[in-house]
Amino acid sequence: MTYLDLVNNVLRRLREDEVSSVQSTTYSKMVGDFVNDAKGIVEATWDWSGLRTTLVVPTVADTSVYALVGSKDRVKELSVINDTTNVFLEYQTDAWFQNKTYNSSPVSGSPSFYTYSGLDGNGDTQIQLYPTPDDVYNIRFKCVLRNDNLSADLDTLVIPYLPVLHLAVALSSRERGETGGTSTPEYFAVADKYLSDAVALDAQKHPEETIWYTP
Repeated sequence: MTYLDLVNNVLRRLREDEVSSVQSTTYSKMVGDFVNDAKGIVEATWDWSGLRTTLVVPTVADTSVYALVGSKDRVKELSVINDTTNVFLEYQTDAWFQNKTYNSSPVSGSPSFYTYSGLDGNGDTQIQLYPTPDDVYNIRFKCVLRNDNLSADLDTLVIPYLPVLHLAVALSSRERGETGGTSTPEYFAVADKYLSDAVALDAQKHPEETIWYTP
């Protein structure tokens, strides 16, 4: 569903006129803000299938720190694999890396470990690899990547739209103070129901992430 579709769906439920663009009126702009607020809340609730992607980082010899281009600070790692040597990389703490980097003799070779290393100048998340690559290795970073806010009318929502729509209605209703019908607490209850149903439906695609086994 597009940004404009979402805003018009909210406006209809508030008994307001539809608009030809989200930027048409001050009120539609505000509803657009609530849509993005709702989007952010829903995106953070679960690792949605639509947000799962793979970022491929080709290494350079003698360089240990790499940016996950386009990730900003909204990325969650699921797995990291050295696709060249076909091994999973293991996470280690920053203290572990500090010890290996400054208290031990430098080691180069095929990367086997990674940690996070702040943000680069573009605001993208960086990872540090160990050993420092001695050649070109393709590091596949399977992750959940939250999207930028919707801005253009035709921007498309990739997560389930019903929880976003009904949460945006609830947020708009709270700001407005009344809707002439359903109360604001009822709107939030409806939004919660749509959200829990959407999570349950998407979670069955990844049962290994919701089933806990006793060691």
